[in-house]
Amino acid sequence: MDISSYLSNVRTKRPLVHSITNYVSVGDCADIIESSGGAPIMAQAIEEMEELVLKADALYINIGTLSSAVLPSMFSAVSLAAQNNISAVLDPVGAGATEYRTETALKLLAQGEFALVRGNISEIRALFGFRGRTRGVSASEEDLVQESDLDSLGTMARDFARERNCIIGISGSTDIIASSSRICFVRNGHSIMPRLTGTGCMLSALCAVFLAANPLDSFEAAAAAFCMMGLCGEIAAKELKEGEGPASWRIRFLDAVARLTPEELEKGARYEMR
Repeated sequence: MDISSYLSNVRTKRPLVHSITNYVSVGDCADIIESSGGAPIMAQAIEEMEELVLKADALYINIGTLSSAVLPSMFSAVSLAAQNNISAVLDPVGAGATEYRTETALKLLAQGEFALVRGNISEIRALFGFRGRTRGVSASEEDLVQESDLDSLGTMARDFARERNCIIGISGSTDIIASSSRICFVRNGHSIMPRLTGTGCMLSALCAVFLAANPLDSFEAAAAAFCMMGLCGEIAAKELKEGEGPASWRIRFLDAVARLTPEELEKGARYEMR
């Protein structure tokens, strides 16, 4: 696949992404949308959902700080996106941690037509009826992806994608992206990334940007977004000076996202298609 073309389309089209996300990482999500080449809207008021969703090129729903106050806006936005063929991304943060979260994510899936569902392995397994122990918003230790598990997890993700008619993205030490017929393993990334709150949310936001700019192939667009996220994480980690940690990495990461060229993405992406 030509990874570079997907980023080129982002930079050329500058897609508008409407995000209803959590208050912990809302600024980070807006920053990565803007830095990558998109344009963010971060609105939640039900009174303006119809106007804003219909203007957007993609919708991003994140249930990280779930509350009854914002649910009507989420459901309205999801329905509007489905009715108007607007690409939608769901990040089921913490699914499996409580029944409320899991049930809400499942209701959102039933309400709309999501192009991509992205989460960690525990969250994805919880949505498809597997018992896992989501630890806060992180995957449980028992669910962490091992190299020996990749084939079986890739098959599982492909089956989930077929069942829900969407792309499934699972982030971990090796990322898994699956459609009903294809699987991609992405090996970009750095160990510092899970130490910051919001990197998963940012990845989902970046996926929404790529899907909006590349509507004809959501699978490869999502894979390209995963590659970019991991590669920029690697670049930022290499630039850290002695004594610097996660806060310094965050700044360098957003800088890397903003300046990464399509050619650099093509050269640095490490992925395997099956």
